[in-house]
Amino acid sequence: QVQLVESGGGLVQAGGSLRLSCAASGSIFSINAMGWYRQAPGKQRELVAIIRSGGSTKYADSVKGRFTISRDNVKNTVALQMNSLKPEDTAVYYCNAEVNKYFGGTYASYWGQGTQVTVSS
Repeated sequence: QVQLVESGGGLVQAGGSLRLSCAASGSIFSINAMGWYRQAPGKQRELVAIIRSGGSTKYADSVKGRFTISRDNVKNTVALQMNSLKPEDTAVYYCNAEVNKYFGGTYASYWGQGTQVTVSS
């Protein structure tokens, strides 16, 4: 089985910073993309940022210039540094990873349990 465990959420004032971390463990042969998604109350889950194993990144327009995604391919971790936070960034943030569990297998998507980020005005 594959587990993704997130940490680092919390309450912060507008303009502040938070750093989210996610560690993947279990039956892992390789990981393709790792990323962060978020879901605010009453809204659909949306992409925040992803990073592929080669290091290429993609960000939602709403977070460009404020958030930075990074990963450690040896430790199977991904982090999201969030600066200049705004109240509209308030949401549950979910870690995602595309994991291949064995040689010759196929990639499957796995999710963490989510961590709450609340930005007060």
